[in-house]
Amino acid sequence: MFGFGQLIDILKKSPKKIVFTEGDDPRILEAASRLLASNFLHPILVGNEEEIYASAEESGFNIRGAQIIDPKNFDRMDEMIALFCELRKSKGVTEEQARGMLSQSNYFGTMLVKMGIADALLGGATYSTADTVRPALQLIKTKPGNSIVSSCFILVRPSATGENEVLAMADCAINIHPTEDELVEIAGESAECAKIFGVDPKVAFLSYSTFGSGKGEDVDKMRNAAKKAAEKYPELPITGEIQFDAAVSPRVARTKCPDNPIAGHANTFIFPDINAGNIGYKIAQRLGNFEAYGPILLGLNAPINDLSRGCNASEVYSMAIITAALA
Repeated sequence: MFGFGQLIDILKKSPKKIVFTEGDDPRILEAASRLLASNFLHPILVGNEEEIYASAEESGFNIRGAQIIDPKNFDRMDEMIALFCELRKSKGVTEEQARGMLSQSNYFGTMLVKMGIADALLGGATYSTADTVRPALQLIKTKPGNSIVSSCFILVRPSATGENEVLAMADCAINIHPTEDELVEIAGESAECAKIFGVDPKVAFLSYSTFGSGKGEDVDKMRNAAKKAAEKYPELPITGEIQFDAAVSPRVARTKCPDNPIAGHANTFIFPDINAGNIGYKIAQRLGNFEAYGPILLGLNAPINDLSRGCNASEVYSMAIITAALA
């Protein structure tokens, strides 16, 4: 099962460049110094070179060899502005407006990915998820066939056998009240993400009802979404609507749905809304002793991920590896 060594092995075969939009933040600098000591992921730091080196020196981190790009003296800024205006022409964005927006590190960093200068982006240590997602939606856009950006968390817990237990939970961070069709898309993207972490996905659409034991609009939504997902992804084991205990406990599954081969063995969980998802993953994290990695943004044309403003350097390092591996 999953270990970070697997992702590092993937990156060693094809090293990537990742842009950090907050280049002078000490947590970013510590993570960048760790990455620079390896050979599988190359950090690009956005910001003023003098300020970044001063911050690194003050914090005691060696960032020699890092690529630093300052929006104020970027040698391809005219090219970037022209492309930005082309991407946003439906909104009538002028060159002057583009220049102003590209002075912001989140927009500038996203354009570095769009131009192929970086393979992936990690930001949000000092700003909101919306400020990471908005430029990504406007400039990177969703993948063909996708209508939304969603997210999942990967939860990892060591087991007595020495192998890690790995679960995927979605959508816990982006879509507040997903529709049936959006839940189908979330399930497909989450299953693909789970595979990267060594999970053979068995997908459960969660509810307070197991196959009609409860009634209500939310039950109908999850039942219909599970049916649509099973039709769209016939290669995926999918079940629902199902209660969490029946999804994960073979003993409960034998009582509540004895003939269902997925019940009791699910590892990829689709929640009915953000309330349930956010509460659910945090219960697993705090009471179940799982490490939670994410939110991992899904559905975009390039890997762009968001950091928690309360993150530490170790989390930045881990999320950088995850983000780049998605490339």
